[in-house]
Amino acid sequence: MTEYERSRTMPAQPEHVFDQAAHVDQLDAWLPGTLHVHADEAPAVTVHGDRRDEDTRALLRARPEQLRLEWGTRDQGGYSGWLQVAGLDSGASEVTVHLSFFDDSHDPGRQTVHDSLDSSLRRLEEQVRLRVDNAAG
Repeated sequence: MTEYERSRTMPAQPEHVFDQAAHVDQLDAWLPGTLHVHADEAPAVTVHGDRRDEDTRALLRARPEQLRLEWGTRDQGGYSGWLQVAGLDSGASEVTVHLSFFDDSHDPGRQTVHDSLDSSLRRLEEQVRLRVDNAAG
């Protein structure tokens, strides 16, 4: 099993960050560009991976009371992950994403995963900023 984790501080209330991260219809706006999520009957989703050009049956659970998302494959158990939002004293939030690959064939490698997680967290921050700016203005 291989695990990866990345964090990023975002200048927004944790509830705003979580709401943006957990919006299933907008996951494509911040997930790695090679992943596309289609909502099925909750908590079921289908994830299309461009890298392998295949669909994977997965689960996505939002736990709003914990500001946490959890996901993983349904059939083969190849990977799982979670996203946790924590409030900071300054009114900002820290977002942590953790991935676990149980099957080496699903693991694209350390550098690829770190780059994808960093890029995804940047895009999530941009989406949060747009949402907060639109709500304020």
